[in-house]
Amino acid sequence: MAFAVGVVDSEDELAVVMSRKQPVEQSGPDSTDVKISGRARGKACADSHRTLGADRPNQEIMNHSLALSVTIAIMRLIAMTAALLSISAAGLFAGGQESTGSRVSHEVFAMPDGGEMTYGISVPDDAQAADSEHRVPLILALHPGGGRTAYYGSSFMRGIVEPALNDWNAIIIAPDAPTRSWATDISETAVVALIEQVTGQYAVDRNRILVTGFSLGGRGTWFFATRHADLFTGAIPMAGSPAQDSLDALGSMPVHIVHSHDDEVVPFGPAAEAAAQLKEGGHPVSLTELSGVGHFNMGAYIEPLRRAGDWMVEQWGED
Repeated sequence: MAFAVGVVDSEDELAVVMSRKQPVEQSGPDSTDVKISGRARGKACADSHRTLGADRPNQEIMNHSLALSVTIAIMRLIAMTAALLSISAAGLFAGGQESTGSRVSHEVFAMPDGGEMTYGISVPDDAQAADSEHRVPLILALHPGGGRTAYYGSSFMRGIVEPALNDWNAIIIAPDAPTRSWATDISETAVVALIEQVTGQYAVDRNRILVTGFSLGGRGTWFFATRHADLFTGAIPMAGSPAQDSLDALGSMPVHIVHSHDDEVVPFGPAAEAAAQLKEGGHPVSLTELSGVGHFNMGAYIEPLRRAGDWMVEQWGED
């Protein structure tokens, strides 16, 4: 036989009930309804018990007390987790050195599938319209995993990529991943469409289009570079795995890999194996090996990214 109890709306009401300051009454001799502060809920007893033991309603109240306490604890845990994710997302870029040498704006891109993708864009002061002869490089910056707040990619751009590659005087676009990964059809279609829009607005040097990213974004760097060797002319994956991407698809694209031996999240091995495979195949590749740098010390990648950028410029050749 199951007993039903009136709804307890708050911890205060629960405390009153449990302290017996509020009467708990059986509503009838043939009913398991329990009345709390004038509210009744339940159903008739199926086996027609004539009496209701005094301890059973209290037991049910205790059960509801436990359920309510557990629910409140879970809600508080969820709130704390969300707050910690927000803090960790902010802290992830704490080692960065935000650049102020260009105009940064936050925009919303209408995706081909009808959705929206927020993104940050950094445009140098001397960037010109698409029909200008003065052309500048373009950098696609792919953020790592984390809190995924709006314009999270912009934080990565301003904290890591801009300080490292500020001398490039490049347009940098930093979208927020429209899915939980960069390596999906939805993300791929949206990002490529965004690049096409930006190259249609500004005078971009199509011989100098770089893709770079960290962790989740490093994985995305491999993904986009191997699928769009006709679009990107250089790739700098940082702390990212090439997974099952076909390295042969890179063609002659120069790739500079940056990875730490002490990365506790994304192992160093696959990055080193990819570098060895590319070198063996005659591809232009370089590997910067870091030591003593954990996965979450992203600020330690700024200087290696700067050096990787210098290497990339050498591969492209000076204008």
